[in-house]
Amino acid sequence: MVSFSSLFVAVVAVAGAYAAPANTTEGFELMARAGTPSSSGTNNGYFYSWWTDGAAQATYTNGGGGQYTLTWSGGNGNLVGGKGWNPGTNSRSIRYSGTYKPNGNSYLAVYGWTRNPLIEYYIVESYGSYNPSSAAAKKGTVTCNGANYDILQTTRTNQPSIDGTKTFQQFWSVRNPKKTPGGSISGTVDVACHFNAWRSKGMNLGSSHNYQIVATEGYRSSGTSTITVS
Repeated sequence: MVSFSSLFVAVVAVAGAYAAPANTTEGFELMARAGTPSSSGTNNGYFYSWWTDGAAQATYTNGGGGQYTLTWSGGNGNLVGGKGWNPGTNSRSIRYSGTYKPNGNSYLAVYGWTRNPLIEYYIVESYGSYNPSSAAAKKGTVTCNGANYDILQTTRTNQPSIDGTKTFQQFWSVRNPKKTPGGSISGTVDVACHFNAWRSKGMNLGSSHNYQIVATEGYRSSGTSTITVS
């Protein structure tokens, strides 16, 4: 099994480099050629971020409203994509629904960044074969929206971020037990519940939010994910 650090250094941190959209493509659907090229911007009123290293066959498609579909295969490569908002907030109640069918190493999570200080954060609702809390320092637990989550923290040293190569903290809430993958999935994430719990553990987010999305990630795996965010 790939280590926790190598999973997220190569994928999510690099995906964060696409946080500031290079272009705006309102109403434009990304379609595959030899795989959908990395991109970010707005679509049907939502911010989206999509990144792939090109090593897997991967198709990311923006649907209507807050919907996106991700299909990946090939057993290699890193990829992450999703829809949400830019900037994020401290108080949003995020609803998601759809299907999530990973085969191998993958996760479904609320994902975002802050500045001042630079923080990368995850609220993990479900995952495939790899539990992302297995290689992070546990700080406690919290109950949000009727579910239990482990609170965790890690440090990334000289790694890619939305501000280039930096050293920064990662904050985590990982649902325990996870929502069962492999079919229909839905839920609500009140980010304030998690952020307040983090703060009680001395884990303070930055004063300025960057993007905040419901992301699907795959790492050397395959699967499909069709998620609608609201």
